[in-house]
Order: sequence, then C-alpha cells, then structure tokens
Amino acid sequence: MAEAFNDITLSADKATRYAEVADEIAAVLDGEPNLTARMATVTSMLANSFDHYFWTGFYVVDPLKPRELVVGPYQGTLGCLRIAYGRGVCGAAAASGETQLVPDVHAFPGHIACDGRSQSEIVVPVHDADGQLIAVFDVDSDKPAAFDDTDQRWLETILKATFG
Repeated sequence: MAEAFNDITLSADKATRYAEVADEIAAVLDGEPNLTARMATVTSMLANSFDHYFWTGFYVVDPLKPRELVVGPYQGTLGCLRIAYGRGVCGAAAASGETQLVPDVHAFPGHIACDGRSQSEIVVPVHDADGQLIAVFDVDSDKPAAFDDTDQRWLETILKATFG
C-alpha cells in the first residue's frame, strides 16, 4: 500500500489533505502491531505530505530513565537525543499531557534549539490504549506560526487512531 501512497495527488486544502493522509496511514498500518514500524510510517507519511513540516518525529518515553524522552523515528536534520520532561516544547508536552502549539519557538521559555532554523513547533502527546504516555510527536517548521488548530486537531486525531 505504501507504494500506492506515493502516486496519490493530495488535496490543496489542509484539512482535506489531513483526512486523506489519515485514511492512507490507517490503510498502510492495518494489521501492523510493531510500534517502531507504526511510528516510522506515520512520520514518513506526514513529513512527505505537508510543505510546512521541517522536522517530524517521535520522542519516545524511555522505560529505563524516569521522566525522560529519547529520540525515536524521525525525518529531518539531526534531532536532540534526549529530552527531560518539562524541558523545551517536547518536555512540556510530556509533563503536561497537553498539545503544545508554539507560533514562535524563540519566545517559548526553555526552548531547545536542536536545529536553529526552527521557527515554530507543535508537539502532541501520544498515549497507548491504556492511556499511558508512550511518546510525543514533534513537528517543527522553518516558518513562523506555521501550525494552527487544523494541524492540532488532525494530528491529535491521527495519533489517537494509530496508537490509542
């Protein structure tokens, strides 16, 4: 199915495009239980579907280090390897359990500049079926205020459907 996705022409309307990509993600991952494969596929399909995505990926809860995230599957330049809960945008999402929609990362207290070209960011907590935090999904843009409520709503929907 992944090969077929490469040939699809997606809608120019952002909400419609998210809906189309959500359907494709669900189809590609149907029957795939492996968490890493699911994360890698979500990352790849979303990163390749939206021009405003600069860095896209997961920071996974490290079972060996309490309250610490470790980089997981991603697309983009080198990511930070580890992030403590409460530190930066990803750590804030992990600590609060709430999506962080940041129009200007330079104005965010404690922002971690893994890549100095990042201008805006959205980070969505990812929970498993039992409601346990398993990761955060991080998307950076090299454009200011690149993310909005449409991005937030659809990313939360896709991640809940894929991992919850």
